[in-house]
Amino acid sequence: MMRRLNISEKFFLFAAAFSAFCTLFVFVFMVWLALPVFRGGLFFQILTRPWLPDQGVYGIYPMIVGTGAISLASVVFAFPLSLGCAAFISGLAPERIGAYLRKTVRFMTGIPTVIYGFVGVFLLVPVVREWFDGGSGLCILSASILLAILISPTMILFFTDSFDRVPRSYLAAVDALGGSKVQKMLYVVLPYARQGVLTGTVLSLGRAVGDTLISLMIAGNAVAVPGSILDSARTLTAHIALVIAADFDSIEFRTIFACGIVLYGFTTLIVLLVQALGYWSRKPMRKHHDIR
Repeated sequence: MMRRLNISEKFFLFAAAFSAFCTLFVFVFMVWLALPVFRGGLFFQILTRPWLPDQGVYGIYPMIVGTGAISLASVVFAFPLSLGCAAFISGLAPERIGAYLRKTVRFMTGIPTVIYGFVGVFLLVPVVREWFDGGSGLCILSASILLAILISPTMILFFTDSFDRVPRSYLAAVDALGGSKVQKMLYVVLPYARQGVLTGTVLSLGRAVGDTLISLMIAGNAVAVPGSILDSARTLTAHIALVIAADFDSIEFRTIFACGIVLYGFTTLIVLLVQALGYWSRKPMRKHHDIR
């Protein structure tokens, strides 16, 4: 028995180390291919300048702004929808209906992103174009709404899992006091599950930052800095997909590795934020045990 445990422990340690090595290898690979940009002192210029290839300027600042605008707006749209759905599934709906809706949400996580993109092109974009009476409809608003629909299932599953971890004794105490389902959700479940809610929101933001097809198909891919949510924009991931066919030795091609480094930076910040949230949520519990 102990031998099996040791073998399993070594296997999991190897898997974790191999995964970390692959991640580090990809990052080093991108930095190595971006060395001409670093050696020429162009890296920070690329981060802060516009994209004007006709003038020999290959900045990715508009793409950084587009990525931030679309991903943050999608989380703003998805959060209330996901929180309401999760609350209904976990505490307000009858058990049979909640189980059916949970299965439906899990099924939605497996739908290919390109399907959402086609639906957005033929249904959402014309609606946005008609409602706001101008433009092509390929804009930040359309992309963020569709991206919110894409990340909502992931966010809902995180929220429902957090709600399900609330101790049954707490819920039974509310029932004993005559509390309603809504009061139970507002005053017991949500405060107890706030860590899971925050974690799900932050990880969904990472999912939105890393998406490619939605922004590529719906956002319009304009290389100018957007001035409003009705303007077209290009994200870092879409920029990588559009520039990948450029000359390998050109600065234009090297900018995609700068985009990758920036995306790695975003992902690292998100992971650190999740870990920080976990640490600060456990800290009051440790203090409570120390007092006891």
